[in-house]
Amino acid sequence: MPSLAARIRTEEQMDDPALDPAVYDLVLRDLDRVNGWTFARRPTLSFLARATLGLDRFRLLDVGFGHGDMLRAIGRWARGRGLEAELIGIDLNPRSEAAARVATPPGLAIDYRTGDYAALEEPFDLIVSSLVAHHMTDAQLRDFLRFMERTARRGWLVNDLHRHAFAYHGYPLLARLLGAHRIVREDGQLSIARAFRPSEWAEMLAAAGVPAGTARIVRRAPFRLCVERLR
Repeated sequence: MPSLAARIRTEEQMDDPALDPAVYDLVLRDLDRVNGWTFARRPTLSFLARATLGLDRFRLLDVGFGHGDMLRAIGRWARGRGLEAELIGIDLNPRSEAAARVATPPGLAIDYRTGDYAALEEPFDLIVSSLVAHHMTDAQLRDFLRFMERTARRGWLVNDLHRHAFAYHGYPLLARLLGAHRIVREDGQLSIARAFRPSEWAEMLAAAGVPAGTARIVRRAPFRLCVERLR
């Protein structure tokens, strides 16, 4: 067992550009299922409920959308509350765009894009990411935090994992019970080892120049560690 005292830096299998597209699609679909069982979307929707108070419309960017499940959940959430939502997702992997489009029903208008968020020069009310931060290097994460801080007019959210021993040992059992793909089982456990603890997030926010006291580091069940910024 690796020590969880510090973040593990081993690359995940799903980040390998040589991974077969058909396997990548299976992995994304199984991740979608696992995210449902682990209430992965709940912290983001809870944040949006607070971030959109007083609004009747908003423009949102999801960075690293993967299978698009978070954007679909946001679209349904907004529709149920009578909110007009312009939803944009960007992901470096072109295979994500193809998979997300297939999984999205025609009634949900979501703009899926392939590319680098840093190249975007558009206004957004809100920027969110889910299970993306732990894939980044420290330098990449600092840049990402700076981008969100200067770009998101209303606020931003990082929804990620908490590096915790119970989650690390318990996740493989859950993934196996769900019949998840081998890569989902193995990468999921590695993701927990690559994730952060609260003190590390505090250091990262300071290093990125996010003004002290403006972003909240909050624990969300089960074993989520989120960073919330509301203006």
